[in-house]
Amino acid sequence: MQHGSAYVAIMAGGIGSRFWPKSRTAKPKQFLDILNVGRTLLQLTYDRFLKLVPPANIYVVTIEMYEGLVKEQLPDLTDRQILKEPMRRNTAPCITYACDKIFACDKNATVIVSPSDHLILHEDKFMEVMEKCLAFVSNNSYLVTLGIKPVRPATGYGYIQFQENGETDGFYKVKTFTEKPTIELARTFIKSGDFLWNSGIFVWKARTLLSAIAKHLPEVAELFREGHHHYDKPTEQQFIREAYSQCTNISIDYGVMEKADNVYTLPAAFGWSDIGSWDALYEAYPHDYLGNAVAGKNVKIYDAAHNMIMVPDDKLVVVQGLDGYCVIDTNDVLLICQKDKEQEVKQITVDLKVADMDKFL
Repeated sequence: MQHGSAYVAIMAGGIGSRFWPKSRTAKPKQFLDILNVGRTLLQLTYDRFLKLVPPANIYVVTIEMYEGLVKEQLPDLTDRQILKEPMRRNTAPCITYACDKIFACDKNATVIVSPSDHLILHEDKFMEVMEKCLAFVSNNSYLVTLGIKPVRPATGYGYIQFQENGETDGFYKVKTFTEKPTIELARTFIKSGDFLWNSGIFVWKARTLLSAIAKHLPEVAELFREGHHHYDKPTEQQFIREAYSQCTNISIDYGVMEKADNVYTLPAAFGWSDIGSWDALYEAYPHDYLGNAVAGKNVKIYDAAHNMIMVPDDKLVVVQGLDGYCVIDTNDVLLICQKDKEQEVKQITVDLKVADMDKFL
């Protein structure tokens, strides 16, 4: 069912550095068919939300340099639906911009904020959860962050702890947020039963979010105060450039959600992954009988297991004797690394930048 006063803001400005060398500065992972299904992650996200809101109610927030990619991949979007950030300032300014622009045209708007690059296997269940969240926030001044019931002690996700005695219509008041934990701490979280993975998907009334920004990030709220005079006018981009040039670099979790007292979570399960690393993509891929995940038409495997292999279709690649590795070939870069060392891939990109090897980024 489509909701006329519900809107979606898709965040599509990230670099995806843990997905290097497939994800590059010029074309990061949200613009890639990384799942090998014929649609990019951004297109899959857009398709999913079309079941919930009219096409005119979907906005994409991205970096100016990716405007062309967004238009190419989502040709039905109008220019006003593509919000162009002049620089990366993390999620708080990005979300403030989207919600402020939506609020300027619809004072009763409820907004779903979603990353552009997540995997959702059970879309019907996801839609049920979204319907429930929209109904919950439309009747209450609450900020909802979607929590995923954990299936393993993952160290690559943030965690939400909820108050078990604070349940309202299936939603629980949030007690704490924790950044990516150690494996020992993650195991403790799982055993306790009151921790969820932080999905990074939010639902709220635009009015409620803007009130929270005014209270907890007043300096950010002030920068957007005159936005309604500029949105959908020729002066919008110049106004945003000036606002972002003064904006602090801060996440919505750190800037608002950890401080606000009206934050709720809904424990959910719909086959979710943030596909934040090669290891996470491996989990999402089909495997052969030895546990290898393979994308590439000419791959020969000998005595090798539990590997993530992604190579060009026109290249013969032979993998022998590897267990638990990534083999990623993009023609100009070949990466061979242990699959579970996802943070080190990010460090490699930093090292390349320092070494003036930007052409490979």
